[in-house]
Formats: sequence, structure tokens, C-alpha cells
Amino acid sequence: MACDQGMALSPWNILAGRKLHSDTEEECRRQTGEHGHTNISPNWERNETEKAMSRVLENVAEEVGAKHITSVTIVYLMHKTIYVFPIVGGRRVEQLLANIEALNISLTVDMHVNENNSLQHFDPGFPHTMIVSGTWL
Repeated sequence: MACDQGMALSPWNILAGRKLHSDTEEECRRQTGEHGHTNISPNWERNETEKAMSRVLENVAEEVGAKHITSVTIVYLMHKTIYVFPIVGGRRVEQLLANIEALNISLTVDMHVNENNSLQHFDPGFPHTMIVSGTWL
């Protein structure tokens, strides 16, 4: 609908609560005890889908010469439609620098964007899942 009507999108949590990171970073968090975000959920470790997505993002980052897979994630989202203004944040300076790195990255639709699209089935979320499934609150 937003694309059809020429509306802008401003998505948040585009980095999946910082769960899109490398295996090395996760192991470093495990050893240092940092564990990442635990405000919403005590489970800070990535699930298998997040690990698979992170691996693809790592490969794309390597191909385009990016230092951080989070910057590739931001650029990927911005390639999805014309008017996308993601809400990004960070707790540390290096996270801010990774977000800024996204401004200098260019992805190809055929090679990079479509590879990410094939990773996970689209979940339309609430209220669609409630209405289609027939369950009401």
C-alpha cells in the first residue's frame, strides 16, 4: 500500500535487536559477558534464522567491502522501496560509525537484494495474522 500510494516508510528495529552480527561477535559477547540486549527478552543469542541471515549479510559485506554487516542491513532495507527512512540507533560509538558506513555502500538488486529476500518467508504480522487466522482477542 505504501509503495502504491507513494508513502514513505520509517521502520524501526531493522537490526533485529542487534541480533544480526557475526559468529565472532557472538562468541566475543559470550566470553565478555556483554550478552547484548536483554530488555525485552532474556534470550540474547541468535536463533538459526538470524544466524543464516547474518551469514548472507557477511558474504554481501565482504563482496561490497563493508566493515560491518549492520551497515549492509541498513542499505538492503533502503533498496526495498523508494522512500525508506530507517530508524537506527546504537549504544556505542562503533555502532554509530557502522550506521554511517551505510551511506557509502551500494548493492545490486539481482545479486545482493534478491539473495536476502530468499532467506525468510514474509510474515505480515498483526493485525493480518489475527484476521486471517480467525482468532480474535
